[in-house]
Amino acid sequence: MFPRPTQSGQNVLMAQVTVADVILQAEHLGARCVAGVPAGVPVTGVEILALDELNDATEHSIAIVTTPDGAVPRPYQVDIAIRRAIAAGCAGLVFVGAFPVAETSRALADRGGLPVIMSEGIASDLAVLMDRTIRGGAEEAMSRAEFAIQRVISASAAEAEQASGVGVREAILEVASTTLGVPVTLVEDASASWLEPDAVCIGEIPIGRVHAERDDPAAAIALPVIASVLSRALQRELHGRFGSVRSRAELIIELIFAESSRIDGFAMDAVRAGLPLQLSHAVAWLTPKHASDPDRRAPTVLAPSVELFALQLVDQREEQWHLAMRRDEIVVIASEELGAPDHQRRLRDVMERIVAHAATIAGPEWTFTVGLGTPQSGAAGLRQSATEARVAAEAAIAGGRFGTMEATDVTGLRRVLLDFYASPLSRTLLDDILSPLDALGPERATISVRTLLSYLSHRNSLARAGAELNLHPNAVNYRIRRIEQSLELDLADPDVRFAAELACRVRLIGMP
Repeated sequence: MFPRPTQSGQNVLMAQVTVADVILQAEHLGARCVAGVPAGVPVTGVEILALDELNDATEHSIAIVTTPDGAVPRPYQVDIAIRRAIAAGCAGLVFVGAFPVAETSRALADRGGLPVIMSEGIASDLAVLMDRTIRGGAEEAMSRAEFAIQRVISASAAEAEQASGVGVREAILEVASTTLGVPVTLVEDASASWLEPDAVCIGEIPIGRVHAERDDPAAAIALPVIASVLSRALQRELHGRFGSVRSRAELIIELIFAESSRIDGFAMDAVRAGLPLQLSHAVAWLTPKHASDPDRRAPTVLAPSVELFALQLVDQREEQWHLAMRRDEIVVIASEELGAPDHQRRLRDVMERIVAHAATIAGPEWTFTVGLGTPQSGAAGLRQSATEARVAAEAAIAGGRFGTMEATDVTGLRRVLLDFYASPLSRTLLDDILSPLDALGPERATISVRTLLSYLSHRNSLARAGAELNLHPNAVNYRIRRIEQSLELDLADPDVRFAAELACRVRLIGMP
C-alpha cells in the first residue's frame, strides 16, 4: 500500500500498483519487459524524460526515455540510461521503439533490479495509459475492462482454431484473470437464470456464473461480456466433443423400439455411426414424474440440462456411454467389453449422480425413477437391456415406488415376455385380445386380467384359482363367465387359452 493525494490534498491508502500491472495494461501498445523482473516492483507515477534528464527522475516512477527525432539509442546510451535510472530509484525504464538490447544492458538492469520495458507505442500515449493504470478511477477501470474483453475474445478465437477446442474454459478464465488483475472463476450453479448478466449457459441451459474473487470496477464492467464469450465458446466445444454422441441418439431410440424384422437395418446404421454394438450394454431408463400430477410434462430445461450434465460426467470414464431422449424419459447406455465385472454397478453409480443433478434442476416436487437392465451383448442385447430397464421403471411407478432405482434380473419365461413387450406390433396384437375389458375402467380391467390369468395358469381350475385369488370358486366362475362374454372367447380351445394367457402376462408385465 502507498499514499496518494486526493482532490482535498489529503493522503489516502490505495491498492499497490506494480510495474507488472502497468505492463499488462499496456500490452496492446507493444509493451514488454526485456530486462529485469517487474513483478512486485511498486510504482507511483510516470514521466517522459530525455536521456540527460534521467538524473532528475522521480523515485518510484516509470521513466519513458525520449531521443532526438526518435532515433534509436546506441548501446552505450542504453547502458547510461539504465545506470541513471537505477541511481534515481526509478521503478522502471521505458524505451520507445524496437531494437535489440545488448547483454551488458540486461546484466546492468538485472543487477540493479530495474525493469526495462520496450514499447512500439507513442510516448505520450504510453504515458497517459500508464498514468491511468497507476492512478486508478473510472477511466482506468474502463480501459482495463476494454483490454480484458479484447484479450478474452482473442483467446476464444484462438481456441476455436484448434481441432478439439479442449481447454477453452481454462484459457478464457486465465486470460480474464490476468488482464483484469482479479482471479475470475466459473462457479457451477445449475439454478442460474440465462437472463442474468453473469450467467454462463449453453443455449438456454445454465451451467454456472463467472465470479471475480474481489470487488473490482473493471471486473464488474467486463464480467457480462466474459460470460457471454464463455457461453458461446462452451457451446462450440460441446458440439465438437459430443456432436457424434448426440447424432446417434435417434438411432438408439429407433433400434430399441423397432420391429424385430427391422433390427438388422438399424443395427447397420448404428455401426456406421460408431455405436459399438459388439460390446456388452447395460441400459438405464430414467422417468420423471410430478409428485401430485403424474401426467404433467417435465420442465422444458430438464432434459437438455440432464443430457449436458451426463455427457460431461461420463466424458473421461473408461466405459463407452450413449444417451438418448424419448419424450421426458432419458435413456443412458453403458457399453463395456463382454464379461466386464460390476457393469451394472458402474451404471448405477452414474445414474445416482444424474438423478441428484436432475432433482436440483426440477425441484423437490419431481421424482426420478430409474430402471436398470442387465448387461447384454449385440444389437438384440441392447434392445433387451433397454426393455428390462423400461419395464423395471414402469413397474416401480405402477407400484407407487416413485424415486427408486430398480434393477432387473430376468430369466426364463419373463425374458420371452419381454421380447413381446419390446415389439409394438406384438404388443398391439395381444392387447387387441383384452381390449374389450378396458371399457370396465382401469381398476376393474386389471382385476379381470388377473382373474383370467390365474384361471388359465391353473389349467381352468376354479378351486386353485380361487385359492390364489382368495375367492370362493363360485365367485371365480362368475367372473370368468363374464370375461368370456366380454371377450367373446372360447376358453375350452387350447390355442385360445394360450393366446389369452400370453396376452394377460404381457399386459401385466409392467405392473408389480
